[in-house]
Amino acid sequence: MTPVTYRNDLFSPSPLKGPVATDIYRPSAHNAQAVILAAGSGRRLTGGDSEAPPKALLEFEGQTLLHRHIRNLEQCGIAHITVVVGYHADQVRAAARSGAVSAVVDTRENVDFREGSILSLLAARSALCAGHPILLMDADVLCDSRLLAALVQGEPGSRLLVDRVFEAGDEPVKLCVAGDRIVDFHKRPRNAFDWCGESVGFFWLEGETAAAIARRAEAIAGDGGRRLEYEDAIREVMLDPTQARFGFRDITGLPWIEIDFPEDVVRAREFVLPALAQ
Repeated sequence: MTPVTYRNDLFSPSPLKGPVATDIYRPSAHNAQAVILAAGSGRRLTGGDSEAPPKALLEFEGQTLLHRHIRNLEQCGIAHITVVVGYHADQVRAAARSGAVSAVVDTRENVDFREGSILSLLAARSALCAGHPILLMDADVLCDSRLLAALVQGEPGSRLLVDRVFEAGDEPVKLCVAGDRIVDFHKRPRNAFDWCGESVGFFWLEGETAAAIARRAEAIAGDGGRRLEYEDAIREVMLDPTQARFGFRDITGLPWIEIDFPEDVVRAREFVLPALAQ
């Protein structure tokens, strides 16, 4: 994520206070599981340095991104977490297992992590097809638990998070809305829309929807799409009129950043980290 400008006052107060709001939809009561996609090599960040640490293991104030995610998921009541590993798999696997306090953490390996992230989604197909609600998330995001609280609160139904403050261009994955309906989900939208925002990369998927996305990912990869991104499978299910309707939560004003480039690390330390809830 690259907001238009980075200031200490960019982020407005959120109505969700503390680690978890008191009226959230409790995922533990519905056997929800989390899937964290942490297989990528982060070439744009590292310049191709094969000795550079995985993005999930970048540290901010002594905590890796992965440990922060596991802690936030536990605070939201998630009891089972699957981490998809690939680049420096052993390092990420060890960190994942050491980061949990109450949750059960397992890992799945994407040995073809240098291809598209759709293969990381397929590495987690057993979790996606288990019939449970799934909280799917990218590992390379710095945020606090308020984002997850915004995602899991409310009634059942698949949904994702969107931020209306973002830089134009082909890098952000855009959620496009017309009226109250999602009409596109892509870096380069193809359909007309009233407004759009940037996807955070966090999704709440009901069991049937998660399984449908896994099936669509398998079909795409099997049809020559192994270098595509996991969002391509989500887009096809999201726009399929025969599937359950997706919703969205607007988290504009909450602090977060997706770390793709060296300058994102600087912005994360200088502007996002001071705005996070302690």
